[in-house]
This record gives sequence, structure tokens and C-alpha cells, in this order.
Amino acid sequence: MFFDYFRITGTAMAQIFFLGGLGYVFVKKGLLSHAGLDAISRLLIQVLFPALIFTQLLANFDFNLYPNWWVFPLISLAVTLAGLLIGGILLKCFGLKTHKLQFLSLVGFQNSGYLPLTIVASIFTGQEAANMFIYIILFLLGFDLVAWSFGIYMLTYEKEAKFRLRSIFSPPVVASLSTLALIALGLSRFIPEAVFKPVAMVGNCTLPLAMFVVGGNIALVQLRNVDKKSISLVLLGKLIILPLAGIFLVLKLGLPETIGFLLVMQLAMPSATSLSVIIRHYRREDALISQGVFFSHIVSLLSIPLFLSLYLSMAVLK
Repeated sequence: MFFDYFRITGTAMAQIFFLGGLGYVFVKKGLLSHAGLDAISRLLIQVLFPALIFTQLLANFDFNLYPNWWVFPLISLAVTLAGLLIGGILLKCFGLKTHKLQFLSLVGFQNSGYLPLTIVASIFTGQEAANMFIYIILFLLGFDLVAWSFGIYMLTYEKEAKFRLRSIFSPPVVASLSTLALIALGLSRFIPEAVFKPVAMVGNCTLPLAMFVVGGNIALVQLRNVDKKSISLVLLGKLIILPLAGIFLVLKLGLPETIGFLLVMQLAMPSATSLSVIIRHYRREDALISQGVFFSHIVSLLSIPLFLSLYLSMAVLK
């Protein structure tokens, strides 16, 4: 049973690795410049991902079908808090004295959007896939609100760094909130097919291009003087302790299998690539972030199939 699930999840990760590998090679070989990668990233964040959110919610979401939709943003907040808690415990237990906020960010914030969506697209089909897409989009509401506000504040951490309300309203958040409002007001039925279909076509480009960008971002990582102790602890907390704790909690609470899969998957994700983007944008010292993003993504190629397969096999046996 375990090995069957490992084959399925491992195949999904192999597909993702191939797409990310293309982006990595293109950037490393100079076929895609840094400016070009930044342009594609902006296209993803400002156009493609909002289009995917818009069409997925319109096609599959209904407040009557998902009466507990508000739970998913809260779950995402709980996942972030769990990561920060585990990071804080590791800091205290192992006496890390420097770059504490970068360490906490690496353990607390995960690749919660593109990678989970791509995994789901590779594993699930039909209504199950549609449901999981909705769960992840709703999950991202909470994650984006925290990552693009508190996450930025943590990584800039200087006294003059101030919280800006507008920073939490990224295009994906705006797309989610506005589409939910359209559905709640009953206005979604007035959107013509001539508009919906081309927007859906644009949104369908999101996942392969997103993994291409993730691979390209990893290619930009500068690995000099690797802090082996700190990075080892990041990998321990992010890719081992958190998913194990998630499996235990999900089975203990007896959560439905799809909700459990979402929670375990999110807890098993590597550190968010957006942390590198924030560090570069605000011109802060990149002491740990790039190293943590790079190594957590490499190790996750094995750890994600391992823990997802472990959860699925245990959930079935239960």
C-alpha cells in the first residue's frame, strides 16, 4: 500500500522536477535573463494566478457546497503559527544566535500555492481535483495575508520598517475576495462564456509556468559559506517535524481524507520561494534565505512523496 502511494506521489514530484528543471537550466545557461524571469514572475502573480483563481472559484465554488469555507484561511494561519513555534523551539534548544528571523521565516512560511496546486493536478482527477483546488485557493487567503505583511516585516525587521495595509492585498488575494463577492451577490451568472473561456485558458497556463519560475528562482541562489547547522535545523523542522506532527494530528482528530491530505501536504512543503523575492526586493542581507529555499526544495523531492504516502497508507488502514 505504502509503495503504491509512493509511486503515485513520486511520479507527481518527478513531473514537477522536470518543469522546475527546465527553468533552472534556462537561467543557468543564460537562455533566460534575471529580468526575463522577474517579468514572468510578475505575469504569474498579477495575471495568470488571479485568472486561475477567478475561473476555478466561478466553476466549482458555491457557498452552499462549502459552508465551512472560512475554516481554510484559519487552517493556513495555524500552519504558519505551527512552523514559527517549531522554529522558535529549535532556536532555543540548539542555541542559534544569529539571523533568527530569517531562520524562523524559513520554517514558518512554505511554498503553499504553486507546488501544492501542481501536486494536486498530478495526483487527483475530476471532482476530487476541483475540490482540492478550491481548498488550496481558500487556504491561500490566510497565507497570503500573513506572508505578504508579517513575513515582509520579519525579513526587513529594522525599526523604520512599517506595516502597510496595502501590502496584504496582492492580486491573488484581490482575485479571491472579489470572486467570492461576485458569487455571494449572485452576479457570477452574468459573466458571459465569451469572457470566462479565454480567462480560463490564461489561468491554465499558471501551473507549468509557475514551476518553471520556481526552478529559475532556485538557479539564482548563491550558495556561499553554507551555514550547515542552521540549514540542517531548517530541514529538520520544515520537512520532518512539521509533516510528522501533521500526520499525527490529522489521524488523531479523524479529519476527512482530503482535508487531512491538504494539511499534511502544506506542512510537508519546502520553504517559500517568495522569501528570496522579498529579500532581493528590500535589499536585505541574504544570510540564510537562499540556502534554505534551495536545500529545502532539493530534499523535498524525496520527503514530500515519503510523508504523503505515509499519511495516505495510514489513513486507509484506519
